[in-house]
Amino acid sequence: MRIGTRGSALALWQARTVARLIRETGGPECEIVVIRTSGDEKSGPPESPRTDGAGVSPAGHPTEGAGSGPAGQNVKRMFVKEIEDALLDGRVDMAVHSAKDLPGLLPDGLIIAATLEREDPRDALLLRGADVKSFDAARAALGQRPRLGTSSVRRTAELRAVFPRATFVPIRGNVDTRVRKLDAGECDALVLAAAGVKRLGLEQRLSALIPTEICLPAPGQGIVAIEIADGSHAVVRDAVKRISDADAETALLAERAVVQTLGGGCQMPLGALTTVDGQDIAVHGLVASLDGTTVLRAVARGHRGRAAAIGEKLAAQLIAKGAGQFLK
Repeated sequence: MRIGTRGSALALWQARTVARLIRETGGPECEIVVIRTSGDEKSGPPESPRTDGAGVSPAGHPTEGAGSGPAGQNVKRMFVKEIEDALLDGRVDMAVHSAKDLPGLLPDGLIIAATLEREDPRDALLLRGADVKSFDAARAALGQRPRLGTSSVRRTAELRAVFPRATFVPIRGNVDTRVRKLDAGECDALVLAAAGVKRLGLEQRLSALIPTEICLPAPGQGIVAIEIADGSHAVVRDAVKRISDADAETALLAERAVVQTLGGGCQMPLGALTTVDGQDIAVHGLVASLDGTTVLRAVARGHRGRAAAIGEKLAAQLIAKGAGQFLK
């Protein structure tokens, strides 16, 4: 089976992990097909993939545009469009994504069929030249006017409450590219998803995990999603279903329902995080103004079998509190 993926180190880790799990659960061998996306064109080239036991091969035919819909939907599609095109055209059998990169609405004919077990969903601080291992220590080490490296409107809005005098420096590129920019002095600290840092074996660079009370993560953060065509062969469906994690599936269903109901994308400071406790779930949500001066929070609880409905309920609570004024 052919797995479509971007070519960054993190994307390849995700695809290779899916290939390994499929093999270990009795599925067929997988070939990893690297596809360059419109987002890669704008943020810089992905790393040259190494050919190893996973059978990496370059492929894909980038096309113009990043999809239809609101601005946030378009921006998010830039990082998945060409991969989804290959899936729809039958050039790959499945696509592997960071779930937070997927737009709220998938193209007709595509579904999220499986998810891997969720890694730590929190955001993290990576400091330059400071040996600290807690958020309070990191905050003290950074002082009153730190330069924080992030291109996320959500992280910027949420962290302004804690670092009101900070300068937020737009830092783009893959995880290792951003770390190199940190070490080169382009910022005093990076704000990254802890999951990506850990999965790349860079956990020693983590200075502090940011409490979710301060930074509620992006919907789907820490979850690897496997996308397939709705009419995929039973072999493909069975192979991905065997490796899917039920708690991550439930969490992603709830968090994507929040995004879909609010109609937002990465151009809106939106956070959502689901905790699963047996048959019960709690979905926490946040919408903020771009400048971080207004932050609206809500939580909805219920049975995991109603995950999507609970996500919709949370979104309705945020709208009732005034989130509509910030939606784009």
